Amino acid sequence: MIRKAVLPVAGFGTRCLPASKAIPKEMITIVDRPVIQYVVNEAVAAGIRDIVLVTHASKSAIENHFDKHFELEATLEAKGKQELLDELRAIVPKGVNIISVRQPEPLGLGHAVLCARPVIGDSEPFAVLLPDVLVDDEGLARNDLAGMIDAFEATGRTQLMVEEVDWATVHKYGIVSPEGEPPAAGQSCRLAGVVEKPAREQAPSNLAVIGRYVLPGSIFSLLAETPPGAGDEIQLTDAIETLRQRDGVDAWRMCGKTYDCGHQLGYLEATLVYARRHPRFGEGFRELMARYSRAE
Repeated sequence: MIRKAVLPVAGFGTRCLPASKAIPKEMITIVDRPVIQYVVNEAVAAGIRDIVLVTHASKSAIENHFDKHFELEATLEAKGKQELLDELRAIVPKGVNIISVRQPEPLGLGHAVLCARPVIGDSEPFAVLLPDVLVDDEGLARNDLAGMIDAFEATGRTQLMVEEVDWATVHKYGIVSPEGEPPAAGQSCRLAGVVEKPAREQAPSNLAVIGRYVLPGSIFSLLAETPPGAGDEIQLTDAIETLRQRDGVDAWRMCGKTYDCGHQLGYLEATLVYARRHPRFGEGFRELMARYSRAE
């Protein structure tokens, strides 16, 4: 069972400026909790128990969020605010470890993953979750990450989570080229390759890689030998392509839906979706939406 996940959170979040100038983009809230909390919850729900944050000196707020705040908890307990106290204590579920390592230089996603090597080791498979993306599992018996982990354990092959996107937007994504027919939702298939941001007429499919990976520990030795690529950075996709040629790589087609919280409209959509069904604020939020809809 895969128990470890890497969350690269060292980036400056330039797509979220000016909001991310002083606040880590991962700490921007969706309703009542930061984006990073939803991503950690996704990993925990899939059976992950060790969360490795690859972070930067400017991102201490993320580490503080997952640390115990003894004074605050004592104050809430003294005031009898048990519900809030329980929420704080549930941020890191029992049996889950939050581990931080530093990425000293911004040398790319591949380098960020490589920074987790001392914690993960070379013999153990692990997941990578990009915290810009929320994967919504509402209505699913098990989340997509759990399904992707199952697919890895059944095949032994690297898994990339993919989502169907509109053909008109394929030029914005890394698009997979399946071997044979594309997989059905909740299934995986072997890949012939990945095409970065293809023109519509050159796209091999409309299945986009969306920031969830399950990788073997052997990826680390490949990353260590991978020369800088696009943007003069060490690219995770370059090492994955080496794995594909050597061992094969699969695409797992997700059942849920994603929200790109690194983009303002994606963030706003996620806020709408999560607020509408929030157990405490959902009813009031729906009333607000109805009121403003009538005003228009």
